[in-house]
Amino acid sequence: MVTRRHSRAGSVVVAAGLLVSPLGCAPGAPGDDPAASDPVDLLHRAAPTLVRAGSSKTRTEMEMATGGTRVTIHGEGVYDYGRQLGRLKVLLPQDPAGTSEHHPITELLTPGALFMKNRGAGVPADKWVRVDTGTLSDGNLVTGGATDPLAAAEVLRGARSATYVGRAEIDGTPVSHYRGTADLTAASRAASAGNRAPLRAAARGFATATVPFDAYLDDEGRIRKVRHRFSFVNGRQQDSVAVASTTLLYDFGVHVTVRLPRPEDIYAGKIAED
Repeated sequence: MVTRRHSRAGSVVVAAGLLVSPLGCAPGAPGDDPAASDPVDLLHRAAPTLVRAGSSKTRTEMEMATGGTRVTIHGEGVYDYGRQLGRLKVLLPQDPAGTSEHHPITELLTPGALFMKNRGAGVPADKWVRVDTGTLSDGNLVTGGATDPLAAAEVLRGARSATYVGRAEIDGTPVSHYRGTADLTAASRAASAGNRAPLRAAARGFATATVPFDAYLDDEGRIRKVRHRFSFVNGRQQDSVAVASTTLLYDFGVHVTVRLPRPEDIYAGKIAED
C-alpha cells in the first residue's frame, strides 16, 4: 500500500488527531491489519508513541561515504522521550592506518543542545563542549556521529509517501516494515518545540530536504529500527557526503538518568580542527 501526502496542513491534522487516538490504533494491534492501514498516518504517530512509551535503550550506527572513503561510527545509550534527554557513548573508527585509538565520546542529548566530553582537538579531558543544535547546518542529525532518537522519529512527521513492505523481525520482536520519503521542512513544522529549529536548519543545510527512510514499527506502534539516508555538501572540499544513519530502540521503560554539566565544566575556548 502506498500513500502520498502533498498538502501543507496534512501533518497538522494528523497531529491533532493524536490527542484522541487510542494506542490500540497502532499497527498490528488486535484486529488491525498493517497492510490495510495508512502508512503515512502510522509514521506521523511514531514520535508521539515513543513519548508515551517513556524511555528506551538505543544503539546507533552512522555510515559516511565520500569519494572512495567510508567510515562507520557506533553509539549506544539511553533516552527519555518525555524529557527529551539522552546519554550516548559514541565510538569513532580507527584512523585508516589503524594506529590511533580514539576514546569514546560521551554525548548528552537535550532539547536544542548537544554536550560532548572527550571531544579531543584541544579540549581538556575534564571539560564538556556545548553545541547549539539549531545553529548546525545538519541540525545535529549528523554532527554528533549519532542521530538523536527522538529527532530520528520526528523526521517521520514529514513523511509524504510511504509503502508497507511487509512483516519482519528485529531482535526477536515482530515488526511492520515501511519504506518512504520524508520532507525535513514539513517535519520541522510538525516537530516538538525542541526539534523544530534543528530540523529547520537541516532542511536548509542538506543537499536536499527529501530524506529516504526505512522504518520498523512493533505491534504497539513504537519504532524498533529506523534508517535515514542524508546527503550534504562537505564545506571544506565541496564534495557530496552520503550518510546512512540507523537507530535501534529496545528495552522500553528503562530508567534514564542524565546529569547536565555545570557551567564551570563547559569549555569556552577555541576548538581546534581535527
